[in-house]
Amino acid sequence: MANRIERANSEIQKCLIEIIKNKMNDPRLDKIISINDVSVTPDFKFCKAKVSVLDLNDVENVTKVLQKSEGFIKRELAKMIDMPQVPKINFVVDKSAISALRVEEILRTLDIPKADEGEE
Repeated sequence: MANRIERANSEIQKCLIEIIKNKMNDPRLDKIISINDVSVTPDFKFCKAKVSVLDLNDVENVTKVLQKSEGFIKRELAKMIDMPQVPKINFVVDKSAISALRVEEILRTLDIPKADEGEE
């Protein structure tokens, strides 16, 4: 059963990326968007897609646009995959990417003196 869900997650993720990149003509989605993770429930009724955007200021706007376009995305997904039921898609912000960028920003601000080559 777990293998079946993993395959569904992978296939839905590929299809969502394809739909967003090639079939949606919304200028608000011209940014670099990534679907990092997809989790479908065992009954295939619901799906959570974690979205990250290169520009952190636009993450909330992009997820709102995707959520409003969920009907179109679901129709396109139904054409691309063979599943008994196409799940309702919930787009959420991937906080791990935001956290990683924040940690990187903090590390850049640290002033770490270089150690002498003779000392260990």
